[in-house]
Amino acid sequence: MKKGMIIFAGVLAVLVVVLIFVVNYQNNQKTADNPYGKEELDQATINQLDDPNYQNQILPDELEEEIESGDPVTVYFYSPTCSFCQRTTPVLVPIVEDLDIDMKKMNLLEFSVGEEYQIQSTPTLVHYENGEEQARLVGEQPETVFEEFFQDEVLNGSEEE
Repeated sequence: MKKGMIIFAGVLAVLVVVLIFVVNYQNNQKTADNPYGKEELDQATINQLDDPNYQNQILPDELEEEIESGDPVTVYFYSPTCSFCQRTTPVLVPIVEDLDIDMKKMNLLEFSVGEEYQIQSTPTLVHYENGEEQARLVGEQPETVFEEFFQDEVLNGSEEE
């Protein structure tokens, strides 16, 4: 009886080690050419690497350059672990695709720039022009609110110049 339990425990331990190895190997494969420029990523970020809704990432230095250039840039600040973001992203992405808006995404789980951009909660959508914030929308919103934001602040706001 004891010998059987020892064998069972040994097999279980080997399976756990193999599982850990396989998961680490898969994560390393996924993160090899990730858009974050980092070797170590949070598992929630790794889980979103292949998701088409989470493409078009921007790095902190690139965001700073975009804003300082004065060109219009719209940024979606989110966290992969935020349940509101998980519901908002699939609503936002089709809207920006339909309107042909180049919305950048800033993953606040990977980059701690929230304080620098006065992001107090996620999701937060911010539009910058002429090096300054022009409009902000915070929190999970109905689809129509996002559509109005993009029409009024991003598309029409740029045309008024």
